[in-house]
Amino acid sequence: MKPLVSIIMGSTSDLPVMEKACKQLNEMQVPFEVNALSAHRTPDAVEEFARHAKERGIKVIIAAAGMAAALPGVIAASTTLPVIGVPIKGMLDGLDAMLSIIQMPPGIPVATVGVNAAQNAAILAVEMMALSDEALAQRLADYKSGLKEKIEKANKELAEIKYDYKV
Repeated sequence: MKPLVSIIMGSTSDLPVMEKACKQLNEMQVPFEVNALSAHRTPDAVEEFARHAKERGIKVIIAAAGMAAALPGVIAASTTLPVIGVPIKGMLDGLDAMLSIIQMPPGIPVATVGVNAAQNAAILAVEMMALSDEALAQRLADYKSGLKEKIEKANKELAEIKYDYKV
């Protein structure tokens, strides 16, 4: 199996957040890899990774970063693959990381999900790849249908809760 999605984080301290992306990709049966590379501490390795990701078969890169949050942008500057940034909550509740990731210069886009929203990053990666993969598109449709059913079930359960003044 060769990875289609690469999950990159600036530090293994980001792993508790990024595990949600791993679990989502695993559930969707999408091969992925996980690595720690730092835009500031290992800049040469980050550039090398980004320049060669496409030729290794990677389709989408999910890059997590907190604080200065340079990693997604540095990767996007060295590849033509789509990069999804995941701002990690740290200083200022992650707002600093989010702003660093979304404020990219023209020509270097980084799709950005919410703070600590690694699961959404994985779903967005799946949506991108599902455009050209019918089996993956069906798994995605089934997943989204399951979300609807989950809410419908929760609403029925809420209707059964009794209070004296609930109408």
